[in-house]
Amino acid sequence: MHNYQMMNGHGVDSSWGFVMMLLWAVIIAGIILVIVRFARGHEHRGVSPRGQDAVDIVKERYAKGEIDKEQFEQLKKDLAK
Repeated sequence: MHNYQMMNGHGVDSSWGFVMMLLWAVIIAGIILVIVRFARGHEHRGVSPRGQDAVDIVKERYAKGEIDKEQFEQLKKDLAK
């Protein structure tokens, strides 16, 4: 009779049900996380990690003196295409 009690939800089987439910919750949360990261990756394509686009970077380089006015104008033209 002891085995019957373990099988009807008062023993080991009920804890396995909880473990399986928890496992599925973790799997579903992981899938959602992967989808969100994948979507954000496509959304921010062409943008640097600091939130700058290519033209902003060219402007920053010109302001720092890394490129001259001619290079700046050419890069802006190239990026506008």
